Amino acid sequence: MKILVTGGAGFIGSHIVDLLIENGHDVSVLDNLSTGNEKNLNSSAKFIKGDILDKNLDLTGFECVIHEAAQINVRTSVENPVFDANINVLGTINILEKIKEYGVKKIIFSSSGGAVYGEPEYLPVDEKHAVNPLSPYGLSKFCAEEYIKLYARLYGIEYCILRYSNVYGSRQDPLGEAGVISIFIDKMKKGETPIIYGDGNQTRDFVNVKDVAKANLMALDWKNDIVNIGYGNETSVNELFKIIASETGFNKDPIYEKEREGEVYRIYIDYSKAKTLGWIPEFELENGIKEI
Repeated sequence: MKILVTGGAGFIGSHIVDLLIENGHDVSVLDNLSTGNEKNLNSSAKFIKGDILDKNLDLTGFECVIHEAAQINVRTSVENPVFDANINVLGTINILEKIKEYGVKKIIFSSSGGAVYGEPEYLPVDEKHAVNPLSPYGLSKFCAEEYIKLYARLYGIEYCILRYSNVYGSRQDPLGEAGVISIFIDKMKKGETPIIYGDGNQTRDFVNVKDVAKANLMALDWKNDIVNIGYGNETSVNELFKIIASETGFNKDPIYEKEREGEVYRIYIDYSKAKTLGWIPEFELENGIKEI
């Protein structure tokens, strides 16, 4: 299949590209390299340096778009919601317009299970849980989902929306818009003390990027659905600190600072639907950390 991966030079996107190519697909990458890195690009993929907001994008011949390009920083979205919406909402609409214009059959969209649900009413959170974002980032992701479903109804475009939990793994930039695992590992290896915002008892559901890539590959066969993709386990930031400290030999206590606005306190997701579709995460957290 001929596939375009937006954000394919980024952390998650580049792993998706690698797996697609391993499975014989014809892959092109669209990335403006604002946060992506050319070093992440697979040499077998065609690289298009460009922006998802470009009105002149040419999607001739593509059968599917895997839309990973996004503004992913919750704090940035709180500080500059217009910037966040411009990329995550208007960028998605532009991609949908091009999909419609060029007759692309399908879009696979990376949403955020950690952000769209908000503070959970129950745990684990399944796809039927109410959507109640706490940040502009969560809202922009949900808004993009709604546009995708609208275009599906109006124009017959197939879709699959994947709501990721907190993704970690190799190629995650600890100095950029990174996840807590990458930041902790980087700082501890340098002998620097990581900062924990809040009391550290806030929890996350950490899923390995290789498992996320596998979900995108399988989603080529999933039609018009929203699917949670996570490990289905709750780990506190304090627990995570201890795991990484043990792995890196770090022996100092963390620095605690005030919690940050827009962050969910507890979250982990139910991936039962994905399991019925054949997807199961393979990488347990401690083993996954050892590979970074």
